[in-house]
Amino acid sequence: MDIQVLGPLKADIDGVSIVPTAGKPRQILALLAFCPGRVMPVPTLMEEIWGTDLPRSAMTTLQTYILQLRRHLGAAMGPDAPGSAKDVLATRHGGYLLRIPPESVDVHRYEQLVAAGRSAFDAGEDERAAGLFRKALDMWQGPALVDMRVGPVLEIEVMRLEESRLGIIEQRIDADLRLGRHSELLAELTDLIARHPQHEGLHSQAMVALYRSGRQAAALDVYRGLRTRLIEELGVEPSPRLQRLHQAMLTVDPALDAVSGPRRTSTFDLYAA
Repeated sequence: MDIQVLGPLKADIDGVSIVPTAGKPRQILALLAFCPGRVMPVPTLMEEIWGTDLPRSAMTTLQTYILQLRRHLGAAMGPDAPGSAKDVLATRHGGYLLRIPPESVDVHRYEQLVAAGRSAFDAGEDERAAGLFRKALDMWQGPALVDMRVGPVLEIEVMRLEESRLGIIEQRIDADLRLGRHSELLAELTDLIARHPQHEGLHSQAMVALYRSGRQAAALDVYRGLRTRLIEELGVEPSPRLQRLHQAMLTVDPALDAVSGPRRTSTFDLYAA
């Protein structure tokens, strides 16, 4: 079985889709996919489907949705499969579970790559870290579960994944900056700060990339634009570390020219207290 949640929901067995067309069974399948091999409690499944407004027939209806999913599984598995659909989508005391390896779900392969990339990053293996982060990010086919309505439980998972995705983009850019690829990053960073106009980390990276590309004035313009937005929209100044980065650029601090040095840290933390 192969399940994908990093984009539209996809799930198939040997190329045969098992994704139901109805919305609520799709939610159940997606939620079970986030925890392969682990029991998903019935109350959690109900909360995802109905929130706090449970119908009187909630348990019976949930069982009907599970039967629908098992029919899809059985049809894809075929009559000669060694097990049954009930073996794959199993009932356990208090809940249900998908009995599949974690590697069958793209989000778990993504998180394995992210963990390996972070270890390489912390060890100063910038080339390897950047490559692992790219492989992880290449797995995304759009926003998580982009083609379906999600309930309160899946909404938390989607938000967590989107935050992870942005954080890995930022860390991959840090690795590329340490490798001296500042000029290559300018177009990407221009797009990212337009999409995330209040994100200080991305703005600091754009400032450093521009500065190291010989565009000090443009780097200072990025800071001024961010500061104006923060003051007008939130009534706050940029963080002290971003202010220190700005001051370093004004004084042409030699530390800004260091592409890769003994201090293995993020660009945003260059001037942390």
